[in-house]
Amino acid sequence: MIQLLFLVLFAEAAVAFLLAIKVGPLRDLTMKGVDGMKMGRGPATVKTLACTMAVILASSVYSLLQIQRRGARLGGNVSPMDQVLWRTHLLESSLIGYTLFLAILIDRLHHYLKKVILLRKTVATSREETERLQTENRTLRERESKALAELKKIQKELGTFNEKLQKVKNESLEHERKAVTAEAHVAALQKQSEELLLEYDRLLEDNQMLQAQVLSYRE
Repeated sequence: MIQLLFLVLFAEAAVAFLLAIKVGPLRDLTMKGVDGMKMGRGPATVKTLACTMAVILASSVYSLLQIQRRGARLGGNVSPMDQVLWRTHLLESSLIGYTLFLAILIDRLHHYLKKVILLRKTVATSREETERLQTENRTLRERESKALAELKKIQKELGTFNEKLQKVKNESLEHERKAVTAEAHVAALQKQSEELLLEYDRLLEDNQMLQAQVLSYRE
């Protein structure tokens, strides 16, 4: 029994050591092993063993108390057999206590390591999400910068277009003014032409009258 307890104690110590300190891939293998023990009928089996060892521990402690009481009744004189039994029960109860303690320690280490692994995965996912958001933010900023550059370019082209439009308007007004001046000039020339035609007709009549008078004098 004691040899089996030593074997279990050393095995639990090794498992606890591998869980507490990462040695290559051994921690991952140990975690998988403990996970396998907690699946299916594993938890029920472990609880049954723990209860059995707790009963044995209680029995050993009770036997220790009985031997001490017997020795107290005999005035402190304990037989060699009782001394051997007392030491055996003490060693057995110590080993069982350490075994149960290491079992609880392994369970808690496994539990917290699972939480740490989950937290690391969550942190890694959050980090990836943060990097993705930062990349999208940089992309949006670049697009915003390009959009601002395009907007400035369009505003500049719009200003140039407005200047050209104003220039065309001014030229159109100048052409209209020249057209009005030309129309007035044409009207004046038409009036002058009409006056010249009237003067020509008058001169023609005078010429005819003069020719008639000349012919009358010759006769």
